[in-house]
Amino acid sequence: MLPLLVLLGAGLGCGLWATAVWLVPPHPPLAELVSRLRTPPKPTPVLRGTDDAGWAIRLGSPFTGLLRELGLPGHSLTGDLAVTERSPEAFLAEKAALTVVGLLLPGTVEILLVLGGRPLPWQMPLAGCLALAVGGFLLPDVTVRQEAARRRAAFRHALGAYLDLMHVLLAGGAGVDGALTDAAAIGEGWAFRQLRRALNTARLTRSSPWSALAQLGDELQVAELFELAAALSLAGTEGARVRASLAAKAAAMRHRAGAEAEGAANAATERMALPGMVMAIGFVVFVFYPALTQITASL
Repeated sequence: MLPLLVLLGAGLGCGLWATAVWLVPPHPPLAELVSRLRTPPKPTPVLRGTDDAGWAIRLGSPFTGLLRELGLPGHSLTGDLAVTERSPEAFLAEKAALTVVGLLLPGTVEILLVLGGRPLPWQMPLAGCLALAVGGFLLPDVTVRQEAARRRAAFRHALGAYLDLMHVLLAGGAGVDGALTDAAAIGEGWAFRQLRRALNTARLTRSSPWSALAQLGDELQVAELFELAAALSLAGTEGARVRASLAAKAAAMRHRAGAEAEGAANAATERMALPGMVMAIGFVVFVFYPALTQITASL
């Protein structure tokens, strides 16, 4: 019972410490407050995070301040959260909730086993607490990065179609601004919704559409959108003809997407061969092991 008492005492101490931090929050220094006043406001982000109301958010919300003090989430992970349209507070709350659940779940199972008269050695619940707590702490990072990579790839595919639509509209005599808006209005899906939101933000704030696209490319970390914004900026300010460059860029993006799809298919094919090799090795061991034991026993 000693490891169980230690875990319960640690959980009680963490709860009291979190309550004290919530009741008496730390005050920022004066220099930080002055720098906030003098810093110019950032442009309104195109990507917007959403807060869920699940059990994990409610359970882990008291611990978000502690994780914020530890410097979480990092810069790259903040960009991935913006791509997945999740707020950092919801992400930190989910991370804290999964860590707490992973930390307390083996102890709860051990209590039930003790009440049932079949306790486990204290090393097993302790190792389970540590393993599940670390896994729960790292699982949201992995899922967010995978979802962000998937959305960036989908956005690149949609951007290639968007460039083709713009090329058709420009060839039909439309202007640059009209081609941008009409091409974004035609498409559907998450990527085209972000393009429409960026262009609507530029229209409402009376800024150039290529600057809004450049900001969207910065938030999504998609280099192709930067290149599109630069080409449109030349067309809008210098009068450069961009129809041919847009067609070439769309063709290059299609070739790149095809190469990436072929590489992913080859990698999946190689992974599919691994289970067959394991089964073949197991079959060989199953067939030759009895004969090998007979030979070694007769020597």
